[in-house]
Amino acid sequence: MAKKVKETRPGFVVPKKELNMFAVGAMGQGMIYAMMSSYISDYYVNVLQLPLMFVMLLMLLARIWDAINDPLMGIIADKANPRRGKMKPYILYAIVPIAVLTIMLYISPDLPKTELMIYAAVTYVLWGMCYTLADVPFWGIPNLMTPNADERGYVISYTKNLNSIGSALPEVLFLVAGFTLPTLLGSTGIEYEKQRYLIIAGVCVAIGVVMYGNSYFHINERIIPPAKVRKPGEPNALKRIFTCKPLMLVVAMGVLSSGRYMVQAAAVHVARYAFYIGPELTPDMSLELRTKYIAESVSSVKTIFQVCAIVGMFGAMLLMPKLIRKFDYKKILITTCLAGFVASIFTTVIGWYTANLYICIPFILVSCIPLGVLNVVSNAMIGDCLDYLELQTGYRDNGLGSALQGFVNKLGNALATTGIILMYMFIEIDPSQMLSSEVVVAATELTRTQNFAMFSLVSIIPGISMLLCAVPMFFYKISGKERTRIIEALAARRAAQAAMINE
Repeated sequence: MAKKVKETRPGFVVPKKELNMFAVGAMGQGMIYAMMSSYISDYYVNVLQLPLMFVMLLMLLARIWDAINDPLMGIIADKANPRRGKMKPYILYAIVPIAVLTIMLYISPDLPKTELMIYAAVTYVLWGMCYTLADVPFWGIPNLMTPNADERGYVISYTKNLNSIGSALPEVLFLVAGFTLPTLLGSTGIEYEKQRYLIIAGVCVAIGVVMYGNSYFHINERIIPPAKVRKPGEPNALKRIFTCKPLMLVVAMGVLSSGRYMVQAAAVHVARYAFYIGPELTPDMSLELRTKYIAESVSSVKTIFQVCAIVGMFGAMLLMPKLIRKFDYKKILITTCLAGFVASIFTTVIGWYTANLYICIPFILVSCIPLGVLNVVSNAMIGDCLDYLELQTGYRDNGLGSALQGFVNKLGNALATTGIILMYMFIEIDPSQMLSSEVVVAATELTRTQNFAMFSLVSIIPGISMLLCAVPMFFYKISGKERTRIIEALAARRAAQAAMINE
């Protein structure tokens, strides 16, 4: 029998080492995903200087493909039975393609504009497909690690904490690069940005894939979903999922919370065009020195936003194991989202009247708390919905449920990027004129309206999204006594059917 975790409560079966190794794998995955999600829009727009409309369409059309690709991967994962586990083998299947494609995203080939757009489109879509191959099964693993719904919530909460830490590591590299690479590389403008992004991507991949791949060797899938052949007239997997009202409410919540992704995806754009921190930029200053000061400012401002996001998100996620012992997911989510919305209003008003980033910091911190809550709660609630679905139908579609969460995350990032691109168009910022080989434009050289419009991407817009995403939760019923009833009824059914728990 596996040794139980001392820190956990009776009924918990996941050993401490296994939990830690799974979480470290999530940390590595977070590094790789953040390298794409937090920077790819800035890289395409300001470094490769691809047409704004192209970038927007690429992100949206890729997500339309994901609408097919993610559920398809979920169905494959649910039906397939690889030799060494139901979900975890996909970690090894996808790790090399993800590593190669992440580097290819930031190689910056010297191609004409049309060929460059084709290269960007192909690498971006292929990256998304390979990431789906690993991501959908990976986040379905907690449903197979333990039969205990409370422990499942604990595993997700703990794992998401380390996933968030991993997501922050590229930000550390971005900060360090801003203060060291301009001097070390000796390049300016576009060339400097190309080299910086490639170096950061290389480091993230080198570390991230080792951490992610290592988790495969430590995960134990204890739950074997009941083998059940669909009878004529019974709904198929897609119909079961899409007619499950509680699950669709969780999906709706995720889509409406898409604005939360702007806090990270738009932060580098805000750092370029909303705030400048550093020495005064004079007309007679050399381009090399100007590049150095602006690079340091962008790194500093980006880091301020990232630290706020980390403290708010990570702090909330650290508290989640204690909060879920006293309150159900629904109450936690509604309360924190409303608090985040109020904080975003203060952030926006103070930012408008003072144009001082430092005064906004406490309110940005509070507005980031729902981001951590959503990271944990959405996955845990999907697990509860799968319990409900298994009780109702006898089927447990772990892969497809995880696919929905993956799709919502990708859609959220795409919508966030779309909002960023539309803002560029609305305030008439031309990236090709901002970061050329002749001049690097600082935020202080734009109008205050342009500065504030960019700032709204990480202030009021995410706040409104937080308010909207709380609405579906008022109709969500798997909470409190109803959740307890489902868990107990499902446990009784599994015991009666001799559901296999593979110690």
